[in-house]
Amino acid sequence: MNRSQLFEQIKKKKSYLCVGLDTDLQKIPKHLLSSADPIFEFNKQIIDATHEYTVAYKPNIAFYEALGPKGWESLQRTLEYIPKDIFTIADAKRGDIGNTSSLYARAFFEQMNFDSITVAPYMGEDSVKPFLEFKNKWVILLAHTSNPGASDFQLLESNGRKLYEEVIRKSQEWSTPDQLMYVVGATQADKMQSIRALAPDHFFLVPGIGAQGGDLEMVSKYGMNKQCGLLVNSARAIIYASSETDFNKRAGEEAKKVQQEMEEQLLAASL
Repeated sequence: MNRSQLFEQIKKKKSYLCVGLDTDLQKIPKHLLSSADPIFEFNKQIIDATHEYTVAYKPNIAFYEALGPKGWESLQRTLEYIPKDIFTIADAKRGDIGNTSSLYARAFFEQMNFDSITVAPYMGEDSVKPFLEFKNKWVILLAHTSNPGASDFQLLESNGRKLYEEVIRKSQEWSTPDQLMYVVGATQADKMQSIRALAPDHFFLVPGIGAQGGDLEMVSKYGMNKQCGLLVNSARAIIYASSETDFNKRAGEEAKKVQQEMEEQLLAASL
């Protein structure tokens, strides 16, 4: 999916919601455990209930890897079930020496046909560039994350510039806003304005809304650009809104609430 197609979906659905498919066998409703593929069945019903309100789905690959071959099968079935006009994100946080990154890229872009993948920038340009060699596929580079340990390294300063700022600055030499996004945590909303100034035209993937307490209004106010430029992720608050047989209905209701808030923010921004 290219940039214009993504923006068209945002305008069509009046939403920049990304639903995180962090599907955990220990958290899904018990009545699903008797099905042949509980992970896929849960995801299928979540997708059915939320697809009209979301422009992206983001499976966190760890939840599937942990289940071995069956987990990968569930993930592939989930990908094939997601409507083709919805952006897909492999939240895999890969990044290794060039030839290994090239194989990771082939796995997620060619074999599984994800639209994008999250990538760790620590090993530098040659570890990221192989992911950028695929047409209409995206790299979502970790910049300023929402976890408590983010300050251990991301806020370190050198020559008056924080490490995450240097990641954003340097990586823009590797690709364009048509192929490169950044992960910017919603709990860093106070820094969103300055981060947007560093990357005015790029999309940001923003985790931390919902269960992590991120402020959607602040993120939207300071993070939007002329093409919205935001994919705001919510996982637990939507997919685990209920542990009963009505889980899918409740997930749809929660997704709709977020979409309605986003519609207001888009209207305020004249988008």
